Amino acid sequence: MTHNAAEITGGVDTHGLTHHSAVIDPVGRHLADREFPTTIRGYRELLDWMRSHGKLIAVGVEGTGAYGAELARVLTAAGIAVIDRPDRKTRRMKGKSDPIDAYAAATAVLSGRATGTPKSRDGVVEAVRVLRVARRSAVKARTQAMNQIRGLLVSAPAMLRERTTGMDRAALIRALARLWPGDDLSRPLAATRAALRRLARRHQAMDEEIAELDAELGPLTRQAAPVLLELYGVGPETAGQLLASAGDNPERMRSEAAFAHLAAVAPIPASSGRTHRHRLNRGGDRAANHRPGAHALRRTHPNPRRAAHQGRTLEEGHHALPQAIRRPRGLPRSHQHASGPNHPNRPCSCRLTSIGASPALNLLG
Repeated sequence: MTHNAAEITGGVDTHGLTHHSAVIDPVGRHLADREFPTTIRGYRELLDWMRSHGKLIAVGVEGTGAYGAELARVLTAAGIAVIDRPDRKTRRMKGKSDPIDAYAAATAVLSGRATGTPKSRDGVVEAVRVLRVARRSAVKARTQAMNQIRGLLVSAPAMLRERTTGMDRAALIRALARLWPGDDLSRPLAATRAALRRLARRHQAMDEEIAELDAELGPLTRQAAPVLLELYGVGPETAGQLLASAGDNPERMRSEAAFAHLAAVAPIPASSGRTHRHRLNRGGDRAANHRPGAHALRRTHPNPRRAAHQGRTLEEGHHALPQAIRRPRGLPRSHQHASGPNHPNRPCSCRLTSIGASPALNLLG
């Protein structure tokens, strides 16, 4: 590549075993495309190949949260701007193939249709995210085991059912884990005892695994978001989900409104004619969307610091939930621009600089 080489834009269609890359010139003409293996050497060859066609400005990568995660890290480390989730409308108009998708990714970046910055996935927040994956599956397995235990007890022989009536969950699990089914599993009572014992021990194993993961996640979450955890009603679970949704580089969200859309808590205009209204946002990160609601419910529980105030608002006829999540004092709104501080076209003057003190996450304060 010469010093005066033309600027080029790249696009990559990612898969499990191979990545198909393409490059286009500044006016969108197709220059070349090629397939590379998804190995460390393959990523380096892909980058060198793109750079051999000119000065590489940016690369659109499909699936930066899945098959393209490592490639996005390699490109970012090399100083290349990586754009996430390029426009995929082309496949409906021109069909689908690896070269078509790669060129479409590059074209979407060049035209400005694709502008999203991917999560960097290179810090403590990514560590929190992957540990939460294991924790979430352990919680699901524990819940499934408990549901199966209760289902078996409904149809179990009366002798076994009566022994467990009235027990709380902890006592029930301990009792079932100590059952002795006997040697003859051809009898329904013995087989039911064996099944209940296995499910109870699975429940205990999941309890231990969840406790271990909580002990690992606690310090990591506090390291990443100490200010967030200071808020009443926010624990490691809520903070961990918000961290995982925001990523290690929350500055990619340019305003409070951007985070609101990510968490699907921003109302969507649904007006027509003389009817002016908004509807709920059904998109976004649904796991992140669940957390503000759960946080609001916790905030309505008794709290010495706000019991008197909440009691007064309830006596005045106001519902507790709108009081649960309120805007912190001094937080700039996301629509302050144009001719005045409250003009609807004014962008937010705040940027997310750190998870622990970001305005978007402080909405929970």
